Amino acid sequence: MRWWDIDPVLELEKGLFPEDAWSRGMFWSELAHSRGPEATRRYLVAEDDGRIVGYAGLVASGDQADVQTIAVAHDVQGTGLGARLLTELLKAASAFECAEVMLECRVDNVRAQKFYERFGFEPIGFRRGYYQPGNVDALVMRLTTESGGGSAAGSSSAQETETND
Repeated sequence: MRWWDIDPVLELEKGLFPEDAWSRGMFWSELAHSRGPEATRRYLVAEDDGRIVGYAGLVASGDQADVQTIAVAHDVQGTGLGARLLTELLKAASAFECAEVMLECRVDNVRAQKFYERFGFEPIGFRRGYYQPGNVDALVMRLTTESGGGSAAGSSSAQETETND
């Protein structure tokens, strides 16, 4: 993802997450930390005929990474794009040498929860009122390596599906 992708990403974001959409400033801030030798973020977009149809982002800190967002346009959901985006994020976590990957998922988004479980994520707790302004709780999920070291990307096994997390 580059700065010129922010407007189309925002359009997709507002359509997919009308109650808790990210702001332009949030995307700018994330992208500011995604370049250079001190980069701690990885953001990417998926395009179809020049149109952004998906995006995803991850932040790394120490040996832990956090999936910040994954989104897929309604008209391409169910095509495996969400799985490809998450796979790329897990590769980025590996490149950052993260041993575990965390994420939050709306408690009412069962489809996304099942998607993440197929990758090996396990629920570990809740964050009350995490999604604002709707005051919706988040299910916290974690993926760790089988050996406890190395990369979290090595333990994923995706099925073709998607999510709106």
